[in-house]
Amino acid sequence: MDHIGLYQQISRNNRRSVLLLIAFPALILFGLYAVLFFSFQPNFEEVNYLFLRLIPFVLVGVAIWFFIAFKFNTAIINHTTKAKPLERKENMRVYNLTENLCISVGMKMPDLFVINSNALNAFASGINEKNFAVTLTSGIINQLDDAELEGVIAHELTHIRNRDVRLLIISIIFVGIFGFLVEILFRSLLYGGGRKKDSKIDGRVMMIALIVGVVVYFFSILFKFSLSRKREYLADAGAVEMTKNSMALASALRKISGNHDLDLDSEDVKQMFIENTPKKENNLMASISGLFATHPPIEKRIAILERGL
Repeated sequence: MDHIGLYQQISRNNRRSVLLLIAFPALILFGLYAVLFFSFQPNFEEVNYLFLRLIPFVLVGVAIWFFIAFKFNTAIINHTTKAKPLERKENMRVYNLTENLCISVGMKMPDLFVINSNALNAFASGINEKNFAVTLTSGIINQLDDAELEGVIAHELTHIRNRDVRLLIISIIFVGIFGFLVEILFRSLLYGGGRKKDSKIDGRVMMIALIVGVVVYFFSILFKFSLSRKREYLADAGAVEMTKNSMALASALRKISGNHDLDLDSEDVKQMFIENTPKKENNLMASISGLFATHPPIEKRIAILERGL
C-alpha cells in the first residue's frame, strides 16, 4: 500500500469534504433538470424557466436538511446505538490508553462512549474538536488485552486526525437526502400518481423523477462505499504509526472478525464501525456485494498488518 503522510491525507480529505459539499447539491440539481427535460421536452424554454425557478427552493431545502443533520449527528448516532458516556472513574484503563495516545501525537482527547453489547466493535464520530468521540462496545473493552485495545483506539483516533469522520458524515447526510427523495417519489407514485384521468401527466413526471432519482441514488451509494473502504486501510496504517505495533492491531482484528455484528437498524451507522463485513456468501454474490461493501475484507487488512504494512 502506498504511504500517504498524515498532513497529505488531512489536506486530501479537507478538499474532498469541500468537493462533496459542492458535488452533492450539484447532483441533485442535475437530477432535477433531467426530470424536467424528460417531462417537458422539446419545450426547452419551459424546462429552463422551471429549473431556474426551482433552484432556490432546492438549495434552501438541502441546506436546512444538512444543517440539522450536521448539527445533531452526534445525538442521532448515540440515540441509534444507545451509547452512553464513559466516565473516567468507570474505566481508567480505557481513559489512560486513549489519553496516552492523544498526548503522543499532540491531539485533543475526544469524548468516550460505550455501547452495552457483547459484540466487538468501535467507531469514531464527530465534525470538529467540540464533538469528536470514540465509541467502544463493552465486549471489545472486556475481551481485548491492552495492546490490542490500544491498536483499536489508535485506529479510531486516526480517523479523527485524518478528518475521515467529517468526510464520511457529509457523504452519509447527502446520500440520505437522495434516499429520502426516492422514497417520497415511490410512495407518491404508488398511492397517488396516475389514478385520475387528469393526472396522467403528473404520473409520468413522477415516474421519470423516480427513475432519475434511483440512478442518482445508486451512484451516490457506490461513491460512499468506495470512500469508506479506502479509509480503513489508511486508519490501520495510522494506528501502526501511533502504536509501533502492527501485530497487536492484527490480533485485535482477528478477535473482532465474526464477532462484530450489532443489532442496529441504521446501515449508515454500521458503516462507521471498525468492522462491518457481512456474513459469508458464495463467490458470485461476494463479487457483486463487494461493490456495496463498506469495508475491505478483514482478512486482507490482517495480512497487510502482519506483513508490517
